[in-house]
Amino acid sequence: MAGETHLTIVGNLTAGPEMRTTSNGGTVANLTIASTPRLFDRDSGQWEDGETLFMRCSAWDSTYSPMASNIQASLAKGMRVIARGRLEQRSYQDRDGNKRTVVEMRLDEIGPALTRNTAQVARNGNGQQSQQWGGQQAQAPAARPQDPWGGAGNDDPVF
Repeated sequence: MAGETHLTIVGNLTAGPEMRTTSNGGTVANLTIASTPRLFDRDSGQWEDGETLFMRCSAWDSTYSPMASNIQASLAKGMRVIARGRLEQRSYQDRDGNKRTVVEMRLDEIGPALTRNTAQVARNGNGQQSQQWGGQQAQAPAARPQDPWGGAGNDDPVF
């Protein structure tokens, strides 16, 4: 949609995803990504950590994508991830009646950062994917197809 602020962030999860079910039955995963830039100080000749950004993120299950459930099954505290989404701002009243405003990222995609990790992607039973993270596997991988991009031996797209 026009006017949205899209963002890509690379960082580590500060805690495991928190799952919540809303009063209308929706499922959401909330998580925080800590992203710390590395800056080169020419005077000292050393790399130094910059100011850490803590980005609160949310992902929802939908009828076509169990994203929140896949995140909860695949991600854990400390994992390095790459996330893409849209910044959203919302206001609410706290328990004391004060108006608060928060900015958070609504996730469109999230996955492992492969600079320091390995991952093996496997499809869930419903066609969605889960990840295996450096020896930790959330779900048993399905059998791999011979050619995931091809059709029945021709160049016709499978979609």
